[in-house]
Amino acid sequence: MTGPVPGPVEALREIGFWLERSRAETHRVKAYRRAADVVAELSEAERAKHERAHSWQELSGIGPKTAAVIEQACAGAIPDYLVGLRTEAKPIGAPGKPLRSLLRGDLHTHSNWSDGGSPINEMMGVAAALGHEYCALTDHSPRLTVANGLSASRLRRQLEIVAELNEQLAPFRILTGIEVDILDDGTLDQEADLLAELDIVVASVHSHLRADSDVMTKRMVYAVANPNVDVLGHCTGRLVTGGRGTRPESSFDAEVVFEACKQYGTAVEINCRPERQDPPSRLMKLAVETGCYFSIDTDAHAPGQLDWQGYGCERAVANDVPAERVINTWPLDELLAWRTR
Repeated sequence: MTGPVPGPVEALREIGFWLERSRAETHRVKAYRRAADVVAELSEAERAKHERAHSWQELSGIGPKTAAVIEQACAGAIPDYLVGLRTEAKPIGAPGKPLRSLLRGDLHTHSNWSDGGSPINEMMGVAAALGHEYCALTDHSPRLTVANGLSASRLRRQLEIVAELNEQLAPFRILTGIEVDILDDGTLDQEADLLAELDIVVASVHSHLRADSDVMTKRMVYAVANPNVDVLGHCTGRLVTGGRGTRPESSFDAEVVFEACKQYGTAVEINCRPERQDPPSRLMKLAVETGCYFSIDTDAHAPGQLDWQGYGCERAVANDVPAERVINTWPLDELLAWRTR
């Protein structure tokens, strides 16, 4: 995320990136991203007027700290706050760096079409800047109303937007996708024909996480056996830290579920979110022994979180996950051919 001296909008958004990456409080991130949006919406004449008058704080959404960033960027300098954030940034998951260097993309991300905080173009622009060759957009399915899940009609509209963006961002490729809810009976929360059109389908359990082990096992096996499912997302549903508190693992027969993943060619997700660390080490080792494929995904809900893959890579290396079985180390044509099979 370093490079030439950024303009005010770019500087504010990069500050947001580093704050998100470091897991800063949401209100701090929003202040800089909101200020970036305010400046971005100004005409050239309006921007020049505020630059001459040093009147940025007259604009709603811009305070003393964000105004200082804008002033320094307009003067052709890298803002002091941005310099500090760049300097303080530490590598994420250093022991996993060799595996991280092999990853070509991310197969689980969210935009502001569901519960993410940024628009598709910004999320995917950052993914490309981080060196990804491809990145799947996997907003939630309709049942997850708290996350503004996508109805079939909204998802179809999103596919049109993605097609337009792919023309602009080539050779980088946005993969069409969804994080689809696994319903109580193991069926999926979206039209089957529409799921079949997508590049990547991540299937996850988000409800009734404390169900009986037998019930949960059948539910998950039925889902991973579905030919439209490519990745089993955050399989235990646990939370180990963070603002949402903690949550225990769901109970299910992991041997049966992972054997189904192997038999039906569904990858087990290594979720990189620090509050999830899912699957736990013992289950990751079991999935390795079973012969499963894996996908190391950020589950990013903001641009800075796209740089969290190092967390998952560190855990994968610690648990002897073979790099050749991580599907997002594969070239795009190989990945899509596997998905088709």
